Amino acid sequence: MSEQEQFYPNMEEAAQRESSQRPRLLLPALLFILTIATTIIAGALQKGVNPFQEPLRLIEGIPFSLTLLTILLTHELGHFFASRTHGVQASLPYFIPAPPPFLAGTFGAVIKTRSPIMDKRALLDIGAIGPLAGFLTSIVVTVIGLNFSTIITIPEEKEVLGLGSSLIFSILSYLVIGPVPEGQDILLNPIAFAGWIGFFITSLNLLPIGQLDGGHIIYAVFGKWHRLISITMIVTLTVFGIFTWQGWLFWAILVTLLGIKHPPLMEGQIALDRKRKIIGWLSLAVFVLTFIPLPIAI
Repeated sequence: MSEQEQFYPNMEEAAQRESSQRPRLLLPALLFILTIATTIIAGALQKGVNPFQEPLRLIEGIPFSLTLLTILLTHELGHFFASRTHGVQASLPYFIPAPPPFLAGTFGAVIKTRSPIMDKRALLDIGAIGPLAGFLTSIVVTVIGLNFSTIITIPEEKEVLGLGSSLIFSILSYLVIGPVPEGQDILLNPIAFAGWIGFFITSLNLLPIGQLDGGHIIYAVFGKWHRLISITMIVTLTVFGIFTWQGWLFWAILVTLLGIKHPPLMEGQIALDRKRKIIGWLSLAVFVLTFIPLPIAI
């Protein structure tokens, strides 16, 4: 007798259960196609292309789109395969398109877990592997993109929209391009810009709040301190929102509305092993390396 027959004598019921556990393809595929379109348009707009007047030039947005989607897909597949490794039912990634050029044509991507996470080991693996995979991918594409970027002189008479730089982006820029003279800046190649966004998205996911990836990691590593750390981080974002970038106020409100409480685990008494503690602290280090207090400045 097969396991299916043993646990599900009613074969129709077993088939329905198996079907419900299988990842649904239609909606994730549709959202992915839409996000390809919006990120291509966003990439073309960055190149100064008018999509209505020059539709054939939309192909110029492909390098940006392909690079950014690769980072996001790597991140989400990290979550997906970590979930499957621990027997947690998870959806395929849902990419979220955004009207370009807003947020580079995408709000990112998410997966949904459809079964409980049992213990801290599974929680940490699922929470950490996605951001770490996206971080490593962002390093690779940033190095490639910086090799095709150029240094330009900043016009004194014009207000220029500038990007803040995370520690990791500054380090890579210095290693690839070298020191930038005063009054000049790096004009990022679209691939390098996608890498910058990849680092920024990594830092947002690793915010140690609620049920964000960083919140999962904090809960697995620090347990009872999770709520206090979450509240402290929300206060910190609020302060940054007042004194640096107003976008942090939006994030502080959003994560508060989503909730800062973390649900208990089925087997919360099982402790982390040494390897996973190292992964937890490594994830926190990645957050420090990717966080940008002032992402956008004029």
